[in-house]
Amino acid sequence: EVQLVESGGGLVQAGGSLRLSCAASGFNFDDYWIGWFRQAPGKEREGVSCISGSGFSTYYEDSVKGRFTISRDNAKKMVFLQMNSLKPEDTAVYYCAVNWDVAATTCGYDYWGQGTQVTVSS
Repeated sequence: EVQLVESGGGLVQAGGSLRLSCAASGFNFDDYWIGWFRQAPGKEREGVSCISGSGFSTYYEDSVKGRFTISRDNAKKMVFLQMNSLKPEDTAVYYCAVNWDVAATTCGYDYWGQGTQVTVSS
């Protein structure tokens, strides 16, 4: 059974940091791009960042560039999102997702976990 389990969310003041984790199981983790998207109440889903199976390629949405860093540990089947200099507009539920296209060269969000809430207070 495919599973993606996010953790690490919470309440933080503006300017603070959080590190999100995503534990994967049930598929050949190394083969796939893994990413994070977020969704705030009343807003559309927004892709945040993603990383290739090898970890050599990454993508960041413009609003998080320079503040967020994505990484992965293929031995542990985990993906991380280090979020620094958080802003109130980063408040959302953050989801870890896999792109099932093995030939993908960028992000895709085909299957995701239950999400973790990130709240940034001003």
